[in-house]
Amino acid sequence: MLWGDDTKSVRTGEIKVGNEFFGAYITDIQIITIVVCLALFLACVFFMKYNRIGRNIRAVASNPELSNIVGINSDRVILWSFGIGSALAAVAGILIAFDTDMTPTMGFNWLLYGVVAMIIGGVGSNWGLVGGALLLATAQHLAAYYIGSQWMDAVAYIILILFLIGKPLGFSGKRLKKIEI
Repeated sequence: MLWGDDTKSVRTGEIKVGNEFFGAYITDIQIITIVVCLALFLACVFFMKYNRIGRNIRAVASNPELSNIVGINSDRVILWSFGIGSALAAVAGILIAFDTDMTPTMGFNWLLYGVVAMIIGGVGSNWGLVGGALLLATAQHLAAYYIGSQWMDAVAYIILILFLIGKPLGFSGKRLKKIEI
């Protein structure tokens, strides 16, 4: 409401041709995005596995009532989860804005692609998520190369439908267990 709905650019330098990598061109900001995303992913994996707050987040996600019984404050853990998730989303938004400029709806497609990659990889599997994201991105870009870029979204949703029909638990194939006391 304050800045309007037109496209805003946060780039300060001139636009230049990217670096050639196996016949494709990749810009400096795209290289930075890949490195930052890999670093944040690994940091999140180690945080969730080895940090006390990360272990508490996993405990509350698994069974909030039992975690309250053993002394974990689930409300505080949920606040930590929202804070960490918001910080990761902010970093992703900033990196996308540096690459493709800012619009009011710039994150909606990325959100949908993230949900599709999560479903393909399997809920609760970090490495399945990576595999789902790589499969989705590869299929979309091959479709853009061979049949046209207007079909990228359609390919994403066709893959989603195929996985929901054929392998609804994703790559991981694990059913989520809920144990009650």
